[in-house]
Amino acid sequence: MGSMNALTPTVATTPRTAPAPRLLDLGLAVFAVVYLAEALFMTVSPHAFYTSIGPFNAYNPHYLRDNATFSAAFGAGLAVSVVRPGWRVPMLAVTTLQYGLHSINHLADIDIAHPRWTGYFDFFSLLAATLVLVWLLRTAIACERAPTLAPHRKETLR
Repeated sequence: MGSMNALTPTVATTPRTAPAPRLLDLGLAVFAVVYLAEALFMTVSPHAFYTSIGPFNAYNPHYLRDNATFSAAFGAGLAVSVVRPGWRVPMLAVTTLQYGLHSINHLADIDIAHPRWTGYFDFFSLLAATLVLVWLLRTAIACERAPTLAPHRKETLR
């Protein structure tokens, strides 16, 4: 601690080291991998994706590959945001919105999945992921406002 004088506050200030920034990095990386894996699965084997994860209505491989491009873009953006802090809040905001809307869509179609239990599983897992993303977004906003929360890395905005 430095010297104190009449102009120095009497409360000791120490840099705050919290697990949140490391969990933020981990969360960004996990969601990036999930999106990229999903995109790869939809592109390489659209029928297997349809039968195991997306058994809603008629099978359309072109539409699945179209959706894979969105997943690939989100995954790439989240991966970049791990190393470019300036990308975190915008990527997490858009990703959280997408997951929230995706959850609502699954809620609307909850009874038409085959087998039926997958509709419920999909909705609740998407809802849980949305809540994790809300936490990651709030953490990213807090880190952006208080850069001392991330002393483990040199933060540069690019």
